Amino acid sequence: MQIAQAIRNVFVQLHETLDKLTPEQYTASSKSLFNATIGQHVRHIVELFQCLESGYETGLVNYEKRKRDKQIETDKDLAIRLLHQVSNNLLRADKKLQLELSYDDVSNETVSVESNYYREVVYNLEHTVHHMALIRVGVTELSDIILPEGFGVATSTIKHRESCAQ
Repeated sequence: MQIAQAIRNVFVQLHETLDKLTPEQYTASSKSLFNATIGQHVRHIVELFQCLESGYETGLVNYEKRKRDKQIETDKDLAIRLLHQVSNNLLRADKKLQLELSYDDVSNETVSVESNYYREVVYNLEHTVHHMALIRVGVTELSDIILPEGFGVATSTIKHRESCAQ
């Protein structure tokens, strides 16, 4: 599946970047990220995929009910292992899913929207790229690591830039 390969590609970029960060850089608050950490953004990426994985089994996905596991945001080696685990579990048959969500900040009432596994995988890929753009900001602030040009950039943007350069 092309989407699974795209996710593997961005996870490789993320893994290689995490390898270069010190544990202190991974957990340091970034002023540019409104005091969030790189680790918090990585945890968010991992947990959305974990929600989708468990939701695949039950047929119900609710990203708002993710664990928010502090260990993922403080232990970059654990985060890397979980990225690999997520990547290895992506290839599944498409199937209908119910996406449960709530946009009412004064009520716990949820809304259910019909979706499917492949659509949610695409959503998670796009969401990952978005968070990698934020991680790029944090990495630039907290370290001297040089990131690949395409780190945190959507494939469509890369293609557009390449077509403009020709």
